[in-house]
Amino acid sequence: MKRSEVKKLSNRTKADLKKALIESKEELRSLRFDLSAGKVKNIQKAREVKKKIARILTFIQEKRKTDK
Repeated sequence: MKRSEVKKLSNRTKADLKKALIESKEELRSLRFDLSAGKVKNIQKAREVKKKIARILTFIQEKRKTDK
């Protein structure tokens, strides 16, 4: 994930971040099924999606702290 993409994530609202989290988890789920079926050869993609999920969760947590 590029720095510009991370900046875009940090500027999103909490609702947008939650929507992106759901989409990323769905993407990871489908990647896992495709990997087990042998359809996908790029194993690195699953790692990238996991890191994206972690970043989104981090930004959600930061926004939750600033709201208090």
